[in-house]
Amino acid sequence: MIYISPSLLAADYKNLESDVKRIEEAGANYLHLDIMDGHFVPNISFGADLVASLRPVTKLIFDVHLMITDPEKYIPDFIKAGADIITFHYEAVDDPAKLLKYLREHEIRAGISISPDTPADVLFPLIEEELIDMVLVMTVHPGFGGQKLIPDTLDKVRAIRRFAKARGIDLQIEVDGGIKPENVGYCTSAGANVIVAGTAIFGAKKPNAVIKSMREAARNHPFYEI
Repeated sequence: MIYISPSLLAADYKNLESDVKRIEEAGANYLHLDIMDGHFVPNISFGADLVASLRPVTKLIFDVHLMITDPEKYIPDFIKAGADIITFHYEAVDDPAKLLKYLREHEIRAGISISPDTPADVLFPLIEEELIDMVLVMTVHPGFGGQKLIPDTLDKVRAIRRFAKARGIDLQIEVDGGIKPENVGYCTSAGANVIVAGTAIFGAKKPNAVIKSMREAARNHPFYEI
């Protein structure tokens, strides 16, 4: 199944509640919440308090992406705020297995992300141990919106999907960065099944039409083994 996860970074901050409800009604599955600390990435977004304030207004799955240093210090705050999925960066921790286990113990779906310069195979031992519910492959350098998708990152998506499939492991693979209806098919044919998009959805006059076109592109371009 294909899941659409619009990124709150592209929402109208003056009207967050109505914007979130609008994309929920348009057919989104998740709400992607990018948490940036100005240290791990060169930008600052918002924190757990904003996540908590949105939790009562929507039934969307909260897909929290921690682009922060020392994520283990802040994860309890995001669990309390209502996160359903928490993804931290492989590059930000010394012992990713320990943190993945912690998330599972607290009944949170455990995600791990890699930036464009990190090879896919660093995740293979963790995938093989079945510690990961979702891998997030950044298709741009994290920290800023509006970038163009880096095509080579999709090679990592394909490598991860092949690795998991060969071992019979059910794994969600999320892609984030520069994604729009015109290139969704490249992502899904490489093996992605969770699509993050910001401006393409929140900035659209008819977000339901954008989401529909993304789903259609995904159906027309399923994972293709080469």
